[in-house]
Amino acid sequence: MTGRPSASVATRLKEVYENLPLPAPTVAALAMDLLLNRLRPMPLPGSSSLHRMAGAGLVLAGVGLNPWALAERRRRSAGPFALEEPEELVTSGPYAISRHPMYVGWWLIQLGAGTLAGSSWVLATLPAELLVEHRYILGEEATLAELFGQSYAEYAERVPRYLDYRRAQAARLPGLVVVAALAF
Repeated sequence: MTGRPSASVATRLKEVYENLPLPAPTVAALAMDLLLNRLRPMPLPGSSSLHRMAGAGLVLAGVGLNPWALAERRRRSAGPFALEEPEELVTSGPYAISRHPMYVGWWLIQLGAGTLAGSSWVLATLPAELLVEHRYILGEEATLAELFGQSYAEYAERVPRYLDYRRAQAARLPGLVVVAALAF
């Protein structure tokens, strides 16, 4: 077999990853959670059934939020969808309650996965991840401000960067998303 077919597979995988809303720091933090829990377990207090219930709820909230946000973005794309090249400022759906719902979704998934595993390590890795990703987010916001000018400034004034408990409650979001909003 020549190098050409594998190059096309590699190219295709790269294209898929570039449109996948999975930030590299999230992948690194999830891997660190697993590794640290394996090497030096630090159990969360409480029963494992409570961990499973709370963790599953958080994972489901994040898993629900990410596709909803992605679908809303795709719905607003006229041509081929490119996540990093927005054609229009999306302010509806989950973007009406958070300027960055996909990041929030991944954070909920990570918090839920750590809770499901009953590991306290997520309480250390998640804040570190948030700090790293916050820098990326500020850069994304600067780009959006450049692209969309005054309409982005008005949107940023109206919608919180991450989540706001009062807005989530007013939007009648599922209880777990409202609870998760308290953390942000």
